[in-house]
Amino acid sequence: MPVTVDYATPDDSAAMSVLPCSTSNGVASPRCDFTTAIGTLRFAAGETSKTFNVLITQDVWVEADETLPLTLSNPTGGAGFLQPSDANAVLTILVDDDIVTPTTNAIDDTDTFVRQHYHDFLNREADSSGLAFWKDNIDKCNDPARRPAGQSAAQCIAIQRINTSAAFFLSIEFQNTGYFVERIYKAAFGDISPPTVPVPIRFTNFLRDTQGIGAGVVVGVGNWQAQLDANKRAFTLAFVQRPGFINRYPALTSATAFVDSLNADAGMVLSDSERSALIAELSPSPSDPALRADVLMKVAENASLQQREFNRAFVLMQYIGYLRRNPDAAPEPNLNFDGYNFWLNKLNQFNGDFVGAEMVKAFLSSSEYRNRFGP
Repeated sequence: MPVTVDYATPDDSAAMSVLPCSTSNGVASPRCDFTTAIGTLRFAAGETSKTFNVLITQDVWVEADETLPLTLSNPTGGAGFLQPSDANAVLTILVDDDIVTPTTNAIDDTDTFVRQHYHDFLNREADSSGLAFWKDNIDKCNDPARRPAGQSAAQCIAIQRINTSAAFFLSIEFQNTGYFVERIYKAAFGDISPPTVPVPIRFTNFLRDTQGIGAGVVVGVGNWQAQLDANKRAFTLAFVQRPGFINRYPALTSATAFVDSLNADAGMVLSDSERSALIAELSPSPSDPALRADVLMKVAENASLQQREFNRAFVLMQYIGYLRRNPDAAPEPNLNFDGYNFWLNKLNQFNGDFVGAEMVKAFLSSSEYRNRFGP
C-alpha cells in the first residue's frame, strides 16, 4: 500500500528574536547554517527507504559541531508505518574549516555567492553548467577585455552581482516554482489579511510547496519541462484537496461561484470569455478535484495575474530569499510590513526597474543578509 510521511527541519522565520550567525552554541540555525527543508516523502508499495536533502550554508564563522533535529510526522496510508522511535533524528554539521577569526565575508566569494543563490531561490545544489555560467558572468569583470568600457573591475562586479542575483528570481525555474506557488495562493485565498498582512503566503508554506514543485527539476537537463509540468499539476491537485481549500470552497460550491471567487481573490484578472470558459469547464462536476485543480491552475497562470502580481512577488522574495523570513518578522522594526511596503512602492515608482530602484542592491548589501555568512 502506498504511504506518505512529512519531513521537516527547524524554521525560525517567525522568531521574535534571532541570535547572530556568529553565535557558536552547538545549535544549527536555518538562517545561518542550513536551508530549511520541508516536504512529504511518498513510498510506493514495497518501498522501505527514502532520502531528502538538507542544504548546508558556507560561511566563515568559527563554529564547533552544530546539530539540528529532523522530524517525521503525519504518516498516511499504512498503519504502524511510522514508529515513535523513528520520528526524530539528529543531523550534525561537523566542525568546519574555519579556525581563525574571520576578516572577510564568504558571500564576497563568487563561487559561494552563486551557490547560495541556488539554495535560497531554487532550493537545490547548483548544476555544473549553471554554476560555471553565473560565475563567469561575474568573474569576467576581472578581465579588462571582457568588461564594459569605462568600468573598473569593482564597478563591474557590483553591477553583475546585482544582475546575476535578480536573474534567479527572473529565471524560468523560479517563475514556475516559487512564483507559481505565490500565484496559486493568491488566486485561491487572496491576501492573508489586508492591509495588516498584504501578502498571500507565509515563509514556511512557501518553502514547503516550492520545494515540492521543484523536486527533480533542473532547467535544461533531461526532460525537465515534462517533470516540471507533472509536478505543478500534482501540487495543484493536492492543493484543492487540502482542508483549508475545501473549507473555503465546499463541495456544494457552484461552478460560477467557484470561478468568481478565484477571480476576485486574484484581482479580477479574467476576461469575460476566460471566465465563461472556466465556468463551462467546471460545470459538469463542480466538486471534482481534477476539474477544480485545472481551473485554479489556469487562473494562476493567467497572463494578467502574472503581470499584476510580479512586483509584489519580487519584493516578497527579497525577504524570503535573502533574509529567510517573513517581511514582518524579527529583526524588522515594529514587526510590520513597513519595509515591504516601502520597497513595493519604490519598485512600482520605477516601473519594475530593480536596478533603478536599487532594491536588489539594498538587500545584497544589508547587514542582515551579509551577516548570515561573515562579518
